[in-house]
Order: sequence, then C-alpha cells, then structure tokens
Amino acid sequence: MAAKLVTRCSLLMQVLVFFLAVVPDAFALPLNRLKSLTVIKEVNRRGPYLGLITVYEPEENAFFATGAFKPHKTHPFVDLSGRRFRVGKIHGEKVIYVRCGVGMVNAAAATQQMLDLFDIKGIIHFGIAGNANDSMTIGDVIIPKQFANTGIWGWVNVNSTTNLSDVVHLDIASYNVPKGEGTNLLGHIGYSDEEFYSELGKPNTAQPLFWAETSKHWLHLAANLEGMELEQCVNSSLCLPHKPKLVVGLRGSTSNIFVDNAAYRKFLVRNFHVSSVDMESAAVVMTSLSNGFPVIVFRGLSDLAGGQSGENAISKFGPLAALNTAKAVVQFIKTLQ
Repeated sequence: MAAKLVTRCSLLMQVLVFFLAVVPDAFALPLNRLKSLTVIKEVNRRGPYLGLITVYEPEENAFFATGAFKPHKTHPFVDLSGRRFRVGKIHGEKVIYVRCGVGMVNAAAATQQMLDLFDIKGIIHFGIAGNANDSMTIGDVIIPKQFANTGIWGWVNVNSTTNLSDVVHLDIASYNVPKGEGTNLLGHIGYSDEEFYSELGKPNTAQPLFWAETSKHWLHLAANLEGMELEQCVNSSLCLPHKPKLVVGLRGSTSNIFVDNAAYRKFLVRNFHVSSVDMESAAVVMTSLSNGFPVIVFRGLSDLAGGQSGENAISKFGPLAALNTAKAVVQFIKTLQ
C-alpha cells in the first residue's frame, strides 16, 4: 500500500513539474489575449472560412459600404495584436476579414496570423494601387496572376562591378539631366530574388523566387467577372471620363515604396512589365503560398503612380477605386457558391 502511494505521489510530482514548466507561459499572456484565443476556438468550430485582407481605412469603408458583409451574431469580431478580425458571411459564404495596415511587414504578419489561428481555406487580398499600365485607366480593377517584390535591392557604389545574379539593374546615372554629364554618386541598384520557404519544399531550405503566382483555379473563376458593371462617378459632380473595366491576368509590383515618380514608373514597366504598384500584395501572396493556401488579389487603380501631369489623383479617386475593388470581391465570393 505504501509502495503504491509513493508511486502515485511520484506521478503527481511529474505532472506538477510538467504543468509548471508549460503553463506559466500561458499565464504570462495578457488576459485579453487569452480571451481572444478562447473566442477563436469557438469561431473555428464553425469553419472553414475565407480570409479577407485589406490595407487601410478607406478600403475598409468601401468594403462595408457594399452592405454585403453580415457579422456573426455571437462573435462578430476578435481583437488580437491590435487588429480586429471580423467574423461573418458574404452571400452565405463564411468569411473572416481584417485590415492589415500599410506595408509588407504588416501584410505578412496579418496573413500569417490569420492562417495560424483561424480555420482558413484561402486568402482574398484587395485594395487600391497605382496604375503603371497606359492601356489601363483610373477606376479599373485588375486581378494579377503574378506579383514581384521589387523592394529587395543591392545598392552599389558607382565604381563597383555589377552582380550578374541580379534580376534587373537600375543605373541611376542614366537619369542625369543633362544626360551623361557629371558623376552620380548613387551608383546603381540591383534587384534580387526573394528567398522562398514553403510547406512543399525541403525544411530550412529557401528557393529563389521573383514572380509569386496567385492561384490559377481562382484566376479562372475570376475571369467570369470581366465585363461586370463598375462605378464611374465619385459623386454627381466628379466622374471618370471612361467606364472602368475589370481585367484578369496582369502583373503587379510590390515594395515598401509609394511610387509617385514618372521615371521610376517607366523603369518598372519597361523591365518588369507590371500594370500595378502597391505596398502589400506580394507579401500576402508569398505568405499564403508558403503555407500552402490558395490566394487571389484584387487591386483597384486609384492613380497613375507619377505618370500624371499634375497632382496625384489618389485623394480624388481612391475611394472610387476602393469601392470598385470591394464590389468585385463580393461578386467573386458569390461565384464560389
């Protein structure tokens, strides 16, 4: 009897040691985070969900202005790490929506958090972008097939040799005015590949990747949206000269740079053949692909990325571009039924 009691006490001590080793980390979490994780557990029981990600407030306002999002009655949102993840439905499809914040770090962080914590079956990213394609106009919506991170630079001194492994080079001296005069000490920029880690790849081994592909089967479905009706007017006194259109299958450029420069816009188009420039899409696409989830991107063209003769048009037509994008996303979700 005594031997059994000693054995039982020994087992209890082992359990206690294990408990003390593991549980303190949980108790170290803020109380509101523990509450959020509990709500997420309840939300996931009703999954899976489509993950929807916008960037900043005007895009969020346009999304809610469609009236398509119907919040969950019991758990309409979960606050986590300063972001509000909203739970609801669009045309009967279960969705979780979040506004990630400007820039690639915010975009990747919000995407990874959504994929890690919620029962997600795919990511739809949408927002506005600069237009780099002269065949497109402000107000148009594009659904690109590829995105590149054009913000991975090697900035080299003027007399240094060119790195042959770079994808593209930008020689800053070629933009001198008058051309060819003087020495430009900024040298040149070499654009590099991403290091891509994936669930499908070998652990701890990165593959070089420049063009990140959105999901082909979703692109195929999105092609049915071409020809859909888009808004032409911001209000009764401010309208676009042409009816906006939706185009599927172009290329997009992403970097932590707001592009509003005609010369750099021309460089991006000439060397990368992109139609849009933004600050988040490539991060969302690469994070989704890295985790093995389907992903698609909708971007409404809000300005000419520096190609204009006067002021940037984003303040005038940004809300219209955001609304057209949100309408296209809602229509796409409807096609998934």
